[in-house]
Amino acid sequence: MNRSHTRWPLVFGIVMMAATSSRTATSQKLDVAVKDRANAYASLAATGQFAAMTWGASSKDGATDIYVTTSRDGGRAFGAPTRVAGDAKLAGEQPPRIALIPRAGQTPSIVVVWTANGSAGTRILSARSNDAGRTFTSPTPVPGSDAAGNRGWESIATNGAGGVVALWLDHRDTASGRRSGAPMNHAEHQHLESGQHPSDGVARAQLSKLWFARIGGTGSPKALAGGVCYCCKTAIATDSAGAIYAAWRHVYDGNVRDIAFTKSSDNGSSFAPPMRVSDDNWVLDGCPENGPTMVVDDTKRIHIVWPTLVPGATRTSEPTLALFHSMSTDGKAFTARQRIPTDGVPRHPQMIVAPNGGLLVTWDEQAKGTRRVALARGSVDGTGVARFTKLPIGDGTRAEYPVLAAVGDATLVAWTSGSAGQTVLRVERLVN
Repeated sequence: MNRSHTRWPLVFGIVMMAATSSRTATSQKLDVAVKDRANAYASLAATGQFAAMTWGASSKDGATDIYVTTSRDGGRAFGAPTRVAGDAKLAGEQPPRIALIPRAGQTPSIVVVWTANGSAGTRILSARSNDAGRTFTSPTPVPGSDAAGNRGWESIATNGAGGVVALWLDHRDTASGRRSGAPMNHAEHQHLESGQHPSDGVARAQLSKLWFARIGGTGSPKALAGGVCYCCKTAIATDSAGAIYAAWRHVYDGNVRDIAFTKSSDNGSSFAPPMRVSDDNWVLDGCPENGPTMVVDDTKRIHIVWPTLVPGATRTSEPTLALFHSMSTDGKAFTARQRIPTDGVPRHPQMIVAPNGGLLVTWDEQAKGTRRVALARGSVDGTGVARFTKLPIGDGTRAEYPVLAAVGDATLVAWTSGSAGQTVLRVERLVN
């Protein structure tokens, strides 16, 4: 166990306020931040009343460190943050990820996974804490990720065997011919080089792969698919029977950027051929940086929410982004997409199974020159049709990249708030 990690002062304030919705009795807010840092890109995980949050904190010179803070009282208060590691390479669709591994009679183990700079590109690292986040092991590469070229946009989930499974996008097949450690340019992120025809971008996208690995378990890492849309986050989920589910944005013929899905019924030893979730036909010569979110509920229904482009409200208005939900009972066919009510331009959705059943989805919306956090509750009828209702959330200030987790009968929603260089993580605890 590495004992050298520093615990830093936690800046926070708690404001109690009356709820504006009948679904909540109270709403509690607090800010989490490392002093004199820009704090952003949070991930949350919780089990029972124990919650853990990880994020990146950047200094004025641009160096970014990974931090973790924990709560033992359902998110009413968080302890002083612990520095896990430095030299991280983060973004809104590429935050550090966190998972909790239950342990009988003890607080859960905490596993954090993030993208870091490396000598030949970027690496995906992990660290673990067995003492409620007070100390972490030294960072180690996620199996299969320590290769040349760039990778990231990872997602993780806890499996039934007490381990963690990981999914990420990988560019090792584009690394030849680039000097060691050289970053990808914007054209490479888009799968296009200067002067290329869009059809060439589809071919080039085959060099971008979707990779899967187990952290702390047996089995070889493997590439699951080529032709992925680089820069959009991935989504991974598990169920109690050992199945593993993966979703990502794929590049189809014609430069169409739609959501794809695959499932493993044997704990990741093999995966079904990828399938298309919805024929959205979003044609784009670049990466939208807007990946899917996915959960599997207690009845093993698979729920996926994602943004895609739709026509404007009138014949003369510009196309805009919209948010959609689709569900599958078997991973072989998905229901027709159902639109989620939004205001402004929705981006970066995250979803959980709600504490009292149904679904909760959060995202950020761009309108009137700023972004704000949004939240909706979804219920699914017997035919698989989902109905979503927007709920009050946030305080009207700028909000980006929200995440959420269920803590007992409450829900924690966290997002990046504040002006550039001075951001904090705002956490709102919603009690049913």
